[in-house]
Amino acid sequence: MVNARLVFELEKQGCIPPLQSGFRRGRSTFDNIVYLETQIRNAFVRRNHLVSIFFDVEKAYDRTWRHGILRKLYNLGFKGNLPLFIKRFLSSRTFRVRLGNFYSDPFNQVEGVPQGCVLSVTLFILHFSEILNHLPPSVTGTLYVDDLQISCQGCNMRLIERQLQNAINKIVSWCDENGHALSAEKSKCVHFCRKRSIHADPILSIRNNAIPIVDEIRFLGVIFDRKLTFLPHILQLRRKCEKSLNILKVLSCTSWGADRTSLLRIYQAVVLSRIDYGCLVYGSATSAALRRLDTVHHSALRICSGAFRTSPVESLYTICHQLPLHLRRKKLSLQYYFWSLSHSQHPTSHMTLPAALRRIYNARPSHILPFCERVKSIIQDSELNFPDIQTVDFQIFPPWNIPQFSFINPFSGFDKNKTSPVIYQQLFSFHRYRYSSYRPIFTDGSKAVGHVGCGIIFDADISSFRLHTSFSILTAELVAIFYALQKISLSTQRQFCIYTDSMSSLETLCHPHFQMHPVAMEILGLLQTLQHRGFCILFCWIPSHVGIAGNEQADHSAKTAASLLHREIPYCDVKKSVARRIFSLWQETWDLQVRNKLHYIKPFIGLWPVLPTRGADVKLTRLRIGHTRVTHKYLLFGERTPMCPT
Repeated sequence: MVNARLVFELEKQGCIPPLQSGFRRGRSTFDNIVYLETQIRNAFVRRNHLVSIFFDVEKAYDRTWRHGILRKLYNLGFKGNLPLFIKRFLSSRTFRVRLGNFYSDPFNQVEGVPQGCVLSVTLFILHFSEILNHLPPSVTGTLYVDDLQISCQGCNMRLIERQLQNAINKIVSWCDENGHALSAEKSKCVHFCRKRSIHADPILSIRNNAIPIVDEIRFLGVIFDRKLTFLPHILQLRRKCEKSLNILKVLSCTSWGADRTSLLRIYQAVVLSRIDYGCLVYGSATSAALRRLDTVHHSALRICSGAFRTSPVESLYTICHQLPLHLRRKKLSLQYYFWSLSHSQHPTSHMTLPAALRRIYNARPSHILPFCERVKSIIQDSELNFPDIQTVDFQIFPPWNIPQFSFINPFSGFDKNKTSPVIYQQLFSFHRYRYSSYRPIFTDGSKAVGHVGCGIIFDADISSFRLHTSFSILTAELVAIFYALQKISLSTQRQFCIYTDSMSSLETLCHPHFQMHPVAMEILGLLQTLQHRGFCILFCWIPSHVGIAGNEQADHSAKTAASLLHREIPYCDVKKSVARRIFSLWQETWDLQVRNKLHYIKPFIGLWPVLPTRGADVKLTRLRIGHTRVTHKYLLFGERTPMCPT
C-alpha cells in the first residue's frame, strides 16, 4: 500500500528521470537498448565516434545511504507520516549468515535497503536516479535500476575523452557523497566506430584506475560490438539455443514422445523467448547473420512436429502454426513501437529524426536506419494505416481513491437459449416500472467487415458514429457508453440508467487496474466527476435481439452509422490489427507455394488438431507434407530417385 502511494506521487510529479527504465509501469529493458542503438546509428551516419561506458556499482543495494533517501524525499516535498514510516522501515535492521543448518549471531545492518522488499526497489531507484542529473550536457546516460551507461559522440576523440572523464569524475564524486563505489575493473568502455583510418582509443579512468577498452559488451542481455553488426550476439544466441534444443530431443521420440502441442509450448518458453529478446535491435543485422537463427527455428519445428528432415520449411511453419522469424521480428517491432506511442513520456516515442539528420541518411543509403525509422518503413511496406494512438495515463486514479463500479442484471438466472423473447420483454417492463424515475439511455456497438460503429439512444435523440475499422467491438461498446455519459453531463436531470447488451464492457468496468482498457479508464473518470456533481447513474445489462425497443434502435443505428468519428485508437486494438496484418503477409507467402503438397491439402493457414498418439501424429504429419523415409531418404544418402513400380 505504501509503495503504491509513493510510486503514484513520484510518477505524477515527474520525480524519476525518463531515462530510468527499471521497475516502472510501461517500461522495460528494451527502452535502454533501443536508445543506445539509436545513438550509435546516428553517430555512424555522421561519421563520428561514440564512446560508451558501462559502470559496475559494487553492492548497490547494500551500500545505499539511508539518510540520502530521506533527504531526497524531503527535497521533493514529502513530509509528515510517510518519511517517518520509511525511516522506521529502514532502521533497526539485522541480518544473520547461514551455513547449512547453522546460523551466526545477528548483526546490525547500518546502511542499505532490505533485499526482496517491494518498497526497497522504489527507494533505491529514487535515490540512485539522481546520478543522471550530474552529467554534463554533452554526455547522455541511461539507467535500468543500477545498470548505469553513459555515452558521448563527436568527431574529435580528445574532446570526447575530456567530456567523459569529466562525467566520470562527477559520478565518482556523487558516489563518494552517497556511499556507493564503482569498480574500475568490472566497468567496461566500448569505442563504437566504423572509421577505417588509424585512430587511438580513449584513455579513461576511475580514481586513476584505467577502465578496460573492449570490442563488445553485454548490455541488458544484448551484446553490442564496436561495429554494431550484432554478429557476436547472434552466434552466442545460436549456441545457447542449440543446447536448449536437447530438452526437446529428449521428449520428442517419434513413437512414444510428448505431443506436438506440449513440445511447441516448451519450445516457445525455453528457446523462442530467447530469440525474441532483443530482436528489435539485432534484427538490423545482415540477412546472412540472421539466417543463422533460422536453422535453429527450423530444427525445433522438425523436432516438435516429427517431420522428415527434408521437409520444406514453409510446410513446417504451416503444420506447426509458427511464424517465420523475419515476420515475427516485424510483429514484435511494430507492437513495441506502437506501445511506446501509447505512453506520452516514453523516451522511444520522442526519437524522431531531425530534418538535417534525415537528409544525411538519405544521402548515405548504405547506413542502417535507427529503430524508429526502420519501423516506419515496415509500416509503409505493410500498408498499415492507423489514426493517432491513444495515450495511457497510469496515474489517472490515485491508489486511495479507486472508483467502484457495479451494474444491475435483472435477467440473471435466465438462459437465453431456453427463454422466450416475450419473457425478457416482460422482465424488462417490470424493471422499468421499478426504476421509472431513472431516464433510460441505450447504447450499442457493431462490427462487421469494413465497418465499425456505435449508437446511443437518448429518448428521441439518436446519435451514431462510424469508427476506424481497426477498432474492436469492445472498444465500440465502450465508446458508446462514454459518449452517453457526455450527453448526461449536459442534462439538467440527475437520475439516469444506461442499458447495454455488452457484458464484457460492464465486466471490464468492474475491475479497474492500471492495465485496463483506456476508454474504460475515461468512462470511470467521467463517471466519478458526474457523481461528484450529484448525478446518480445506474448501469444495466440487457440481452440483445429479444425485442427490447431501445436496444434494437441502438443496434440499428450502430450498424448504419455514417458520420466518421475521429478518435484515437487504443493500443490493444492496434496490437490485434498488427497481428492480423502479419498473418495476412504470411498467408500471401503461403499462397505462392503452388507446388507444395501441403498447400494442396491446406491452402489456408490455421491450427490443425493434434492426434493424442505421438506415433500416429508423426506419420500423419509426414504424409501431409509429402516427405517420408520411403520417398525422400535418397536425398540424405545420395541415392537414385526411387521409382514406383505401378
